[in-house]
Amino acid sequence: SLLLVLSLLSPRGSAGWSCPPRCVCASNLLSCSQANLSTVPAPLPRFTAVLDLSHNNVTRLRADWAPARLPHLHALLLSHNGLAFVSTEAFTHVPRLRHLDLSSNRLRTLDENLFSDLGELEVLLLYNNEITTVDRTAFENLGRLRKLYLGQNRIARFPLELLREGTRLPQLALLDLSANRLRAVPAGELQALPAWLRDRLYLHNNPLACDCLLFQLLDRGHRRHLSAVVDFQDELRCVLPGAPAPVKILALAGQQPLNCSKAQEAVLEAHLGDSVTLGCDSRWQGVRSRHWVTPGGERVLGDGGNGSVVLLANGSLQLRALRPEDAGTYACWVAGPLLNETLYVELLVHNFTLHGPHDTLNTAYTTLVGCILSVVLVLIYLYLTPCRCCCCRGTEKPPAPRDDSINSSVLSTTPNHAGGTGEPCGSHIASSAGTGQNGRFKGGGSPPLPARQGPKAQRKVSDPDSVSSVFSDTPIVV
Repeated sequence: SLLLVLSLLSPRGSAGWSCPPRCVCASNLLSCSQANLSTVPAPLPRFTAVLDLSHNNVTRLRADWAPARLPHLHALLLSHNGLAFVSTEAFTHVPRLRHLDLSSNRLRTLDENLFSDLGELEVLLLYNNEITTVDRTAFENLGRLRKLYLGQNRIARFPLELLREGTRLPQLALLDLSANRLRAVPAGELQALPAWLRDRLYLHNNPLACDCLLFQLLDRGHRRHLSAVVDFQDELRCVLPGAPAPVKILALAGQQPLNCSKAQEAVLEAHLGDSVTLGCDSRWQGVRSRHWVTPGGERVLGDGGNGSVVLLANGSLQLRALRPEDAGTYACWVAGPLLNETLYVELLVHNFTLHGPHDTLNTAYTTLVGCILSVVLVLIYLYLTPCRCCCCRGTEKPPAPRDDSINSSVLSTTPNHAGGTGEPCGSHIASSAGTGQNGRFKGGGSPPLPARQGPKAQRKVSDPDSVSSVFSDTPIVV
Protein backbone atom coordinates (compact mmCIF):
# COMPACT_ATOMS: atom_id res chain seq x y z
CA SER A 1 0.00 0.00 0.00
CA LEU A 2 2.87 2.37 0.76
CA LEU A 3 4.38 1.77 -2.70
CA LEU A 4 0.99 2.48 -4.27
CA VAL A 5 0.69 5.80 -2.45
CA LEU A 6 4.21 6.86 -3.50
CA SER A 7 3.51 5.95 -7.12
CA LEU A 8 0.35 8.05 -7.13
CA LEU A 9 2.17 11.04 -5.64
CA SER A 10 5.12 10.90 -8.03
CA PRO A 11 4.91 12.73 -11.41
CA ARG A 12 5.60 9.65 -13.41
CA GLY A 13 2.82 7.80 -11.62
CA SER A 14 0.22 10.53 -12.12
CA ALA A 15 -2.77 9.84 -14.24
CA GLY A 16 -2.29 10.52 -17.93
CA TRP A 17 1.50 10.89 -17.74
CA SER A 18 3.66 9.35 -20.44
CA CYS A 19 6.78 10.44 -22.30
CA PRO A 20 5.82 11.47 -25.86
CA PRO A 21 7.04 9.14 -28.59
CA ARG A 22 10.49 9.84 -30.08
CA CYS A 23 11.30 12.12 -27.12
CA VAL A 24 13.67 11.73 -24.22
CA CYS A 25 12.31 12.67 -20.80
CA ALA A 26 14.44 13.40 -17.76
CA SER A 27 12.59 14.69 -14.73
CA ASN A 28 10.90 17.90 -15.96
CA LEU A 29 13.02 18.13 -19.14
CA LEU A 30 11.65 16.93 -22.50
CA SER A 31 14.03 16.65 -25.44
CA CYS A 32 12.37 15.97 -28.79
CA SER A 33 15.23 17.35 -30.89
CA GLN A 34 16.02 15.79 -34.29
CA ALA A 35 12.99 13.52 -34.10
CA ASN A 36 11.64 14.36 -37.59
CA LEU A 37 8.46 15.81 -36.06
CA SER A 38 6.02 17.88 -38.14
CA THR A 39 3.78 18.78 -35.18
CA VAL A 40 4.27 19.27 -31.48
CA PRO A 41 3.82 15.94 -29.69
CA ALA A 42 0.79 15.58 -27.46
CA PRO A 43 -0.06 15.31 -24.72
CA LEU A 44 2.67 17.15 -22.86
CA PRO A 45 3.10 16.64 -19.12
CA ARG A 46 1.88 19.60 -17.05
CA PHE A 47 5.10 19.72 -15.04
CA THR A 48 7.27 20.20 -18.14
CA ALA A 49 9.80 23.00 -17.52
CA VAL A 50 12.05 22.73 -20.59
CA LEU A 51 10.79 21.59 -24.01
CA ASP A 52 13.33 21.13 -26.81
CA LEU A 53 11.75 20.81 -30.28
CA SER A 54 14.72 22.04 -32.29
CA HIS A 55 15.86 20.51 -35.60
CA ASN A 56 12.45 19.21 -36.69
CA ASN A 57 9.88 20.09 -39.37
CA VAL A 58 7.35 22.05 -37.33
CA THR A 59 6.53 24.74 -39.92
CA ARG A 60 3.43 26.18 -38.20
CA LEU A 61 2.87 26.90 -34.53
CA ARG A 62 -0.87 27.11 -34.04
CA ALA A 63 -2.82 28.23 -31.01
CA ASP A 64 -3.72 24.62 -30.09
CA TRP A 65 -0.18 23.22 -29.98
CA ALA A 66 -0.56 23.24 -26.17
CA PRO A 67 -4.25 22.55 -25.52
CA ALA A 68 -3.70 22.46 -21.77
CA ARG A 69 -2.02 25.06 -19.60
CA LEU A 70 1.68 24.44 -18.92
CA PRO A 71 2.29 26.61 -15.85
CA HIS A 72 5.85 25.40 -15.26
CA LEU A 73 7.25 25.70 -18.78
CA HIS A 74 10.00 28.37 -18.76
CA ALA A 75 12.09 27.38 -21.82
CA LEU A 76 10.81 26.53 -25.32
CA LEU A 77 13.31 25.71 -28.08
CA LEU A 78 11.99 25.74 -31.67
CA SER A 79 15.10 26.55 -33.71
CA HIS A 80 15.87 24.91 -37.10
CA ASN A 81 12.29 23.91 -37.93
CA GLY A 82 11.52 25.89 -41.08
CA LEU A 83 8.90 27.69 -38.99
CA ALA A 84 7.04 30.22 -41.15
CA PHE A 85 3.91 30.96 -39.13
CA VAL A 86 3.30 31.67 -35.45
CA SER A 87 -0.21 32.37 -34.22
CA THR A 88 -0.78 35.45 -32.06
CA GLU A 89 -2.44 33.09 -29.54
CA ALA A 90 0.31 30.50 -29.60
CA PHE A 91 1.65 31.48 -26.18
CA THR A 92 -1.59 31.82 -24.27
CA HIS A 93 -1.07 28.60 -22.27
CA VAL A 94 2.60 29.24 -21.42
CA PRO A 95 2.54 32.53 -19.45
CA ARG A 96 5.63 31.64 -17.36
CA LEU A 97 7.95 31.32 -20.37
CA ARG A 98 11.29 33.05 -19.78
CA HIS A 99 13.40 31.71 -22.68
CA LEU A 100 12.03 31.43 -26.24
CA ASP A 101 14.22 30.30 -29.14
CA LEU A 102 12.74 30.86 -32.62
CA SER A 103 16.07 31.25 -34.40
CA SER A 104 17.08 29.75 -37.76
CA ASN A 105 13.57 29.57 -39.20
CA ARG A 106 11.65 31.25 -42.00
CA LEU A 107 9.74 33.93 -40.15
CA ARG A 108 9.15 37.03 -42.30
CA THR A 109 7.02 39.29 -40.13
CA LEU A 110 6.48 39.88 -36.44
CA ASP A 111 2.77 40.55 -36.23
CA GLU A 112 0.82 42.74 -33.86
CA ASN A 113 0.95 41.69 -30.20
CA LEU A 114 2.72 38.47 -31.15
CA PHE A 115 4.47 38.10 -27.79
CA SER A 116 2.10 40.13 -25.60
CA ASP A 117 1.13 37.07 -23.48
CA LEU A 118 4.72 36.51 -22.35
CA GLY A 119 4.95 38.98 -19.51
CA GLU A 120 7.85 37.10 -17.85
CA LEU A 121 9.94 36.54 -20.99
CA GLU A 122 13.62 37.45 -20.49
CA VAL A 123 15.44 36.10 -23.58
CA LEU A 124 14.02 36.06 -27.14
CA LEU A 125 16.07 34.62 -30.00
CA LEU A 126 14.88 35.56 -33.51
CA TYR A 127 18.20 35.62 -35.38
CA ASN A 128 18.78 33.89 -38.74
CA ASN A 129 15.26 34.34 -40.06
CA GLU A 130 13.83 36.28 -43.00
CA ILE A 131 12.23 39.08 -40.97
CA THR A 132 11.66 42.29 -42.90
CA THR A 133 8.82 43.88 -40.92
CA VAL A 134 8.55 44.40 -37.18
CA ASP A 135 5.19 45.65 -35.93
CA ARG A 136 5.40 48.41 -33.35
CA THR A 137 3.28 46.39 -30.91
CA ALA A 138 4.97 43.04 -31.46
CA PHE A 139 6.87 43.39 -28.18
CA GLU A 140 4.13 44.91 -26.05
CA ASN A 141 3.93 43.89 -22.37
CA LEU A 142 7.46 42.45 -22.37
CA GLY A 143 8.41 44.34 -19.24
CA ARG A 144 11.09 41.82 -18.21
CA LEU A 145 12.77 41.22 -21.57
CA ARG A 146 16.52 41.62 -21.18
CA LYS A 147 18.01 40.15 -24.38
CA LEU A 148 16.59 40.45 -27.90
CA TYR A 149 18.45 38.86 -30.83
CA LEU A 150 17.34 40.09 -34.27
CA GLY A 151 20.61 39.55 -36.15
CA GLN A 152 20.93 37.95 -39.58
CA ASN A 153 17.55 39.08 -40.87
CA ARG A 154 16.38 41.52 -43.56
CA ILE A 155 15.44 44.48 -41.39
CA ALA A 156 15.97 47.76 -43.23
CA ARG A 157 14.60 50.20 -40.62
CA PHE A 158 16.06 50.62 -37.17
CA PRO A 159 13.33 49.86 -34.57
CA LEU A 160 14.09 52.86 -32.41
CA GLU A 161 10.73 52.57 -30.64
CA LEU A 162 12.13 49.57 -28.79
CA LEU A 163 14.69 51.80 -27.07
CA ARG A 164 13.25 55.29 -26.92
CA GLU A 165 12.59 56.45 -23.36
CA GLY A 166 12.74 52.84 -22.12
CA THR A 167 8.95 52.57 -21.83
CA ARG A 168 8.32 49.63 -24.16
CA LEU A 169 11.21 47.43 -23.00
CA PRO A 170 12.37 48.99 -19.72
CA GLN A 171 14.86 46.24 -18.78
CA LEU A 172 16.35 45.61 -22.22
CA ALA A 173 20.12 45.22 -21.86
CA LEU A 174 21.08 43.63 -25.21
CA LEU A 175 19.82 44.30 -28.72
CA ASP A 176 21.45 42.48 -31.62
CA LEU A 177 20.75 44.02 -35.05
CA SER A 178 23.87 42.75 -36.77
CA ALA A 179 23.91 41.38 -40.34
CA ASN A 180 20.71 43.11 -41.44
CA ARG A 181 20.02 45.68 -44.15
CA LEU A 182 20.30 48.84 -42.10
CA ARG A 183 21.61 51.79 -44.10
CA ALA A 184 21.19 54.42 -41.42
CA VAL A 185 20.86 54.53 -37.66
CA PRO A 186 19.71 57.44 -35.45
CA ALA A 187 23.18 58.02 -34.03
CA GLY A 188 22.16 61.14 -32.12
CA GLU A 189 19.40 59.37 -30.22
CA LEU A 190 21.50 56.26 -29.69
CA GLN A 191 24.21 58.39 -28.09
CA ALA A 192 21.67 59.49 -25.47
CA LEU A 193 21.09 55.88 -24.39
CA PRO A 194 22.66 54.67 -21.14
CA ALA A 195 26.12 53.20 -21.56
CA TRP A 196 25.04 49.83 -20.19
CA LEU A 197 22.66 49.53 -23.17
CA ARG A 198 25.07 50.96 -25.75
CA ASP A 199 27.53 48.32 -24.59
CA ARG A 200 25.15 45.65 -25.87
CA LEU A 201 23.93 47.27 -29.10
CA TYR A 202 25.37 45.29 -32.00
CA LEU A 203 25.35 46.96 -35.43
CA HIS A 204 28.17 45.20 -37.30
CA ASN A 205 27.80 43.70 -40.79
CA ASN A 206 25.20 46.22 -41.96
CA PRO A 207 25.48 48.31 -45.18
CA LEU A 208 25.55 51.55 -43.19
CA ALA A 209 26.17 54.85 -44.94
CA CYS A 210 29.29 56.62 -43.65
CA ASP A 211 28.42 59.49 -41.37
CA CYS A 212 30.40 61.51 -38.84
CA LEU A 213 27.73 61.13 -36.15
CA LEU A 214 27.94 57.36 -36.54
CA PHE A 215 31.73 57.56 -36.34
CA GLN A 216 31.62 59.60 -33.14
CA LEU A 217 29.08 57.22 -31.59
CA LEU A 218 31.31 54.22 -32.21
CA ASP A 219 34.52 56.11 -31.42
CA ARG A 220 33.18 56.94 -27.95
CA GLY A 221 32.26 53.29 -27.49
CA HIS A 222 35.73 52.21 -28.53
CA ARG A 223 37.40 54.58 -26.05
CA ARG A 224 35.09 53.26 -23.33
CA HIS A 225 35.93 49.65 -24.30
CA LEU A 226 32.32 48.73 -25.03
CA SER A 227 32.24 45.10 -26.10
CA ALA A 228 29.82 45.70 -28.98
CA VAL A 229 32.46 47.97 -30.58
CA VAL A 230 35.77 46.51 -29.45
CA ASP A 231 34.91 42.89 -30.24
CA PHE A 232 33.56 43.67 -33.73
CA GLN A 233 35.56 46.72 -34.82
CA ASP A 234 36.70 44.99 -38.03
CA GLU A 235 33.10 44.13 -38.98
CA LEU A 236 31.85 47.67 -38.29
CA ARG A 237 32.06 49.07 -41.82
CA CYS A 238 30.24 51.70 -43.83
CA VAL A 239 29.81 52.68 -47.47
CA LEU A 240 31.33 55.88 -48.87
CA PRO A 241 29.81 57.39 -52.04
CA GLY A 242 31.81 56.19 -55.02
CA ALA A 243 34.02 53.89 -52.95
CA PRO A 244 34.60 50.42 -54.44
CA ALA A 245 34.31 48.66 -51.08
CA PRO A 246 33.12 49.42 -47.52
CA VAL A 247 35.60 51.04 -45.16
CA LYS A 248 36.08 50.66 -41.43
CA ILE A 249 33.98 53.16 -39.53
CA LEU A 250 36.62 53.70 -36.87
CA ALA A 251 39.11 54.68 -39.60
CA LEU A 252 37.09 57.71 -40.78
CA ALA A 253 38.94 60.16 -38.54
CA GLY A 254 40.54 62.81 -40.76
CA GLN A 255 39.87 60.91 -44.00
CA GLN A 256 38.30 62.50 -47.04
CA PRO A 257 35.64 63.22 -48.07
CA LEU A 258 34.01 63.28 -44.61
CA ASN A 259 37.09 64.26 -42.59
CA CYS A 260 35.36 63.32 -39.32
CA SER A 261 36.83 64.61 -36.08
CA LYS A 262 36.92 62.76 -32.81
CA ALA A 263 34.41 64.14 -30.36
CA GLN A 264 35.46 64.98 -26.84
CA GLU A 265 33.75 62.81 -24.30
CA ALA A 266 32.25 64.08 -21.07
CA VAL A 267 33.17 67.75 -21.53
CA LEU A 268 30.53 70.14 -20.22
CA GLU A 269 30.54 73.93 -20.62
CA ALA A 270 28.59 76.33 -18.42
CA HIS A 271 28.61 79.94 -17.21
CA LEU A 272 28.87 81.63 -13.85
CA GLY A 273 25.70 81.28 -11.80
CA ASP A 274 24.30 78.42 -13.88
CA SER A 275 23.16 75.05 -12.54
CA VAL A 276 24.46 71.90 -14.25
CA THR A 277 24.08 68.15 -13.79
CA LEU A 278 27.06 65.82 -14.33
CA GLY A 279 25.93 62.36 -15.43
CA CYS A 280 27.65 59.18 -14.25
CA ASP A 281 27.17 57.13 -17.42
CA SER A 282 28.33 53.74 -16.17
CA ARG A 283 28.43 50.59 -18.28
CA TRP A 284 27.19 48.51 -15.36
CA GLN A 285 23.53 47.85 -14.66
CA GLY A 286 22.57 47.25 -11.07
CA VAL A 287 25.31 49.42 -9.55
CA ARG A 288 25.85 48.75 -5.87
CA SER A 289 27.33 52.11 -4.90
CA ARG A 290 28.91 55.22 -6.40
CA HIS A 291 30.42 58.48 -5.24
CA TRP A 292 31.95 61.63 -6.78
CA VAL A 293 35.29 63.31 -6.22
CA THR A 294 35.56 67.05 -6.93
CA PRO A 295 38.57 68.72 -8.61
CA GLY A 296 39.75 69.70 -5.14
CA GLY A 297 39.82 66.06 -4.00
CA GLU A 298 36.70 66.24 -1.83
CA ARG A 299 34.46 63.19 -1.76
CA VAL A 300 30.75 63.88 -2.32
CA LEU A 301 28.35 61.40 -0.74
CA GLY A 302 25.34 63.66 -0.22
CA ASP A 303 24.38 67.32 0.08
CA GLY A 304 27.26 69.72 0.59
CA GLY A 305 28.22 73.36 0.41
CA ASN A 306 24.88 74.72 1.59
CA GLY A 307 23.08 72.73 -1.06
CA SER A 308 25.33 73.88 -3.90
CA VAL A 309 26.48 70.28 -4.55
CA VAL A 310 23.81 67.58 -4.56
CA LEU A 311 24.17 63.86 -5.29
CA LEU A 312 20.96 62.78 -7.04
CA ALA A 313 19.26 59.40 -6.67
CA ASN A 314 20.30 58.27 -10.17
CA GLY A 315 23.98 58.88 -9.38
CA SER A 316 24.29 62.25 -11.15
CA LEU A 317 25.95 65.22 -9.47
CA GLN A 318 24.14 68.56 -9.54
CA LEU A 319 26.07 71.82 -9.13
CA ARG A 320 24.17 75.01 -8.39
CA ALA A 321 25.25 78.66 -8.70
CA LEU A 322 28.54 77.88 -10.43
CA ARG A 323 31.67 79.71 -9.36
CA PRO A 324 35.04 79.95 -11.16
CA GLU A 325 36.58 77.50 -8.66
CA ASP A 326 33.97 74.86 -9.62
CA ALA A 327 35.75 74.26 -12.94
CA GLY A 328 37.90 71.17 -13.31
CA THR A 329 37.72 67.41 -13.72
CA TYR A 330 35.18 65.47 -11.66
CA ALA A 331 35.51 61.71 -11.11
CA CYS A 332 32.62 59.28 -10.58
CA TRP A 333 33.61 56.02 -8.86
CA VAL A 334 31.22 53.16 -9.60
CA ALA A 335 31.14 49.80 -7.82
CA GLY A 336 29.63 47.42 -10.38
CA PRO A 337 28.41 43.83 -9.93
CA LEU A 338 31.63 42.42 -11.43
CA LEU A 339 34.20 45.20 -11.74
CA ASN A 340 34.60 48.80 -10.69
CA GLU A 341 34.63 51.74 -13.13
CA THR A 342 35.82 55.32 -12.96
CA LEU A 343 34.29 58.01 -15.16
CA TYR A 344 35.66 61.51 -15.65
CA VAL A 345 33.70 64.65 -16.54
CA GLU A 346 35.50 67.90 -17.35
CA LEU A 347 33.58 71.05 -16.46
CA LEU A 348 34.46 74.39 -18.07
CA VAL A 349 33.02 77.46 -16.34
CA HIS A 350 33.05 80.60 -18.50
CA ASN A 351 32.72 84.18 -17.34
CA PHE A 352 29.43 85.33 -18.89
CA THR A 353 30.90 88.78 -19.70
CA LEU A 354 33.29 87.08 -22.13
CA HIS A 355 31.66 83.86 -23.25
CA GLY A 356 28.20 83.78 -21.75
CA PRO A 357 24.85 84.30 -23.44
CA HIS A 358 24.48 87.69 -21.71
CA ASP A 359 27.63 89.03 -23.36
CA THR A 360 25.90 89.93 -26.62
CA LEU A 361 23.18 91.86 -24.82
CA ASN A 362 25.64 93.79 -22.65
CA THR A 363 27.84 94.69 -25.62
CA ALA A 364 24.89 95.93 -27.68
CA TYR A 365 23.55 97.94 -24.74
CA THR A 366 26.93 99.54 -24.07
CA THR A 367 27.39 100.42 -27.74
CA LEU A 368 23.93 101.97 -27.95
CA VAL A 369 24.47 104.10 -24.85
CA GLY A 370 27.86 105.23 -26.16
CA CYS A 371 26.40 106.28 -29.51
CA ILE A 372 23.55 108.21 -27.88
CA LEU A 373 25.94 109.95 -25.50
CA SER A 374 28.24 110.94 -28.39
CA VAL A 375 25.34 112.43 -30.35
CA VAL A 376 24.15 114.38 -27.31
CA LEU A 377 27.62 115.81 -26.68
CA VAL A 378 27.99 116.88 -30.31
CA LEU A 379 24.59 118.59 -30.24
CA ILE A 380 25.49 120.37 -27.00
CA TYR A 381 28.76 121.51 -28.49
CA LEU A 382 27.14 122.80 -31.67
CA TYR A 383 23.98 124.42 -30.35
CA LEU A 384 24.39 125.12 -26.66
CA THR A 385 27.90 126.70 -26.61
CA PRO A 386 27.48 130.19 -25.01
CA CYS A 387 28.12 133.10 -27.39
CA ARG A 388 31.03 135.26 -26.38
CA CYS A 389 30.42 137.90 -29.14
CA CYS A 390 27.73 139.79 -27.29
CA CYS A 391 29.74 142.92 -27.90
CA CYS A 392 29.59 142.42 -31.63
CA ARG A 393 25.83 142.70 -31.93
CA GLY A 394 26.00 146.44 -32.56
CA THR A 395 28.42 146.20 -35.40
CA GLU A 396 27.56 144.30 -38.50
CA LYS A 397 30.00 141.45 -39.02
CA PRO A 398 31.43 141.25 -42.51
CA PRO A 399 30.45 138.17 -44.41
CA ALA A 400 32.88 135.28 -44.24
CA PRO A 401 34.82 134.43 -47.33
CA ARG A 402 33.03 131.98 -49.59
CA ASP A 403 36.15 129.88 -49.94
CA ASP A 404 36.93 129.72 -46.21
CA SER A 405 37.65 126.28 -44.67
CA ILE A 406 34.73 124.38 -43.24
CA ASN A 407 36.81 123.69 -40.15
CA SER A 408 37.21 127.39 -39.33
CA SER A 409 33.77 127.59 -37.70
CA VAL A 410 33.99 124.31 -35.79
CA LEU A 411 37.59 123.61 -34.92
CA SER A 412 38.95 127.13 -34.38
CA THR A 413 38.77 128.71 -30.95
CA THR A 414 36.33 131.56 -30.44
CA PRO A 415 38.49 134.69 -30.20
CA ASN A 416 38.65 136.73 -27.06
CA HIS A 417 36.99 140.16 -27.19
CA ALA A 418 37.76 143.24 -25.27
CA GLY A 419 34.71 144.46 -23.52
CA GLY A 420 33.09 147.78 -24.46
CA THR A 421 35.30 148.67 -27.41
CA GLY A 422 32.74 148.19 -30.16
CA GLU A 423 35.46 146.86 -32.37
CA PRO A 424 34.47 144.10 -34.74
CA CYS A 425 35.45 140.64 -33.61
CA GLY A 426 37.42 140.07 -36.81
CA SER A 427 39.98 142.71 -35.83
CA HIS A 428 41.24 140.51 -32.99
CA ILE A 429 41.90 137.36 -35.00
CA ALA A 430 45.26 138.46 -36.35
CA SER A 431 46.39 140.19 -33.19
CA SER A 432 48.15 137.09 -31.84
CA ALA A 433 50.59 135.89 -34.44
CA GLY A 434 51.83 133.00 -32.33
CA THR A 435 48.45 131.58 -31.37
CA GLY A 436 47.16 128.59 -33.34
CA GLN A 437 44.12 126.42 -33.41
CA ASN A 438 42.28 125.99 -30.09
CA GLY A 439 44.37 128.83 -28.63
CA ARG A 440 47.65 126.88 -28.61
CA PHE A 441 50.93 128.49 -29.55
CA LYS A 442 52.25 127.66 -33.00
CA GLY A 443 55.91 128.33 -33.70
CA GLY A 444 55.40 128.69 -37.43
CA GLY A 445 52.14 130.54 -37.30
CA SER A 446 50.51 132.33 -40.20
CA PRO A 447 51.29 135.98 -40.80
CA PRO A 448 48.62 138.63 -40.26
CA LEU A 449 46.04 138.80 -42.97
CA PRO A 450 45.54 141.97 -44.99
CA ALA A 451 42.22 143.74 -44.84
CA ARG A 452 39.63 142.83 -47.44
CA GLN A 453 39.02 145.52 -50.03
CA GLY A 454 36.22 144.15 -52.09
CA PRO A 455 34.57 141.06 -53.32
CA LYS A 456 37.67 140.15 -55.30
CA ALA A 457 40.06 140.80 -52.48
CA GLN A 458 43.08 138.64 -51.88
CA ARG A 459 42.38 135.23 -50.25
CA LYS A 460 43.68 134.23 -46.87
CA VAL A 461 47.05 132.63 -46.77
CA SER A 462 46.48 128.98 -45.97
CA ASP A 463 48.03 127.53 -42.85
CA PRO A 464 50.09 124.46 -43.73
CA ASP A 465 49.05 122.81 -40.43
CA SER A 466 45.39 123.64 -40.79
CA VAL A 467 42.85 121.02 -41.73
CA SER A 468 41.21 123.54 -44.03
CA SER A 469 44.02 123.14 -46.53
CA VAL A 470 42.68 119.73 -47.41
CA PHE A 471 39.46 121.24 -48.63
CA SER A 472 41.16 123.86 -50.80
CA ASP A 473 39.66 124.43 -54.25
CA THR A 474 43.10 124.13 -55.85
CA PRO A 475 42.88 121.55 -58.62
CA ILE A 476 44.59 118.24 -57.96
CA VAL A 477 46.69 116.89 -60.79
CA VAL A 478 47.15 113.11 -60.89
